[in-house]
Amino acid sequence: MHDEEEKDVSCTQNDEFDFQILKLTDAFYKAYPHKQYPEILMKKQRGYNCLLIQSHYDYFICIPFRSNIIHTSAFLFKGTQRSQKHRSGLDYTKTIIIKNPEHIESTDAMIDKDEYMKTVKYIKKITNEVLNYIDKYVLHMNKIKLMNPKEFN
Repeated sequence: MHDEEEKDVSCTQNDEFDFQILKLTDAFYKAYPHKQYPEILMKKQRGYNCLLIQSHYDYFICIPFRSNIIHTSAFLFKGTQRSQKHRSGLDYTKTIIIKNPEHIESTDAMIDKDEYMKTVKYIKKITNEVLNYIDKYVLHMNKIKLMNPKEFN
């Protein structure tokens, strides 16, 4: 990331959705250790920037920004500086549902300005896609509407 192209992000309202770009706390990673939760993104010395969307169900949806997404269950950035070299975007497969506000950093994260602008522009689409992704997952896990095994993986 280039400093001159980073955007300091504070809570933003966009018609229907409240969202912020933050990181998860050490308390979160202690509560959800990698050994027990291997799908949660964890790298020592690296806090993942997440798009945090406040839901009306008393929880937050946390979608991590990633550089190298190799699947289609994501919002991929197009026309941004980073997307020219990497498949960067918001990775729905790594979405985390957060109920405990102590698991969310209180200071805003820094992301590339062009990716921030794309996120703001497409927040409604991103929110609808991630909610649909979560709904399909819940229906599958509750054995109400099973997904194709390849899709579930």
